[in-house]
Amino acid sequence: MPRLRQVRRAEVQDEVVLAMYQRLFSDRDPVEEPGTSTGTPGDWWTVFALVPDVFRHAVSGFSLYRSPDRMLDPVLRELGQTRAGWTRGSQFVYSQHCKALRSLGLGDEKIEAVRSWEVSELFSPVERAVLAYTDALVMGGGRVDEAVFEALRRELSDEEVLELTYITCLYDMHATMTRALRLEFDDRDDPITEVAAPGDFQGLDLGAVIGHPGA
Repeated sequence: MPRLRQVRRAEVQDEVVLAMYQRLFSDRDPVEEPGTSTGTPGDWWTVFALVPDVFRHAVSGFSLYRSPDRMLDPVLRELGQTRAGWTRGSQFVYSQHCKALRSLGLGDEKIEAVRSWEVSELFSPVERAVLAYTDALVMGGGRVDEAVFEALRRELSDEEVLELTYITCLYDMHATMTRALRLEFDDRDDPITEVAAPGDFQGLDLGAVIGHPGA
């Protein structure tokens, strides 16, 4: 379950929120009867509806990156978004944008290779530059080596670089938020937990034993 309260259809007063509820869930209450046509639970929408102007701002961001006014190639855009989801560890963002890449004509082998693009021969020079730049934005927190930026600038205009930067960072934010709030496919327990030792080894400091074998 999401970590925040979900907004039921009967509570919605904002016209934009209600219109999106209708588009995604038809006449259903998405809290009582969750699920969208794309197979997601849909709780991103019902949680963001808590603050309607934040909801509208986010939806306008979706419209912006898909606008026909964008100069950036959609495949490059989606490579950045997919890689951002993977590196940030968001099952939701990664999964959704794998599907977007597929809708743009990429094959499954290349989509899967986004996870290990550094050792793949499937990507063109511009695609590799975009993926390297994405890693610098997400994993490096914006610390971009000059060689990476120069590779990007050889392939893209200043306007395209700005669009790529904005959209990739936008989806890094969404990946972070869905994990923090446990929305959609990111409603998962943290896999990093202590694994208990058996029987007599409970409480044993194995490092200390190995470090002092004669003790």
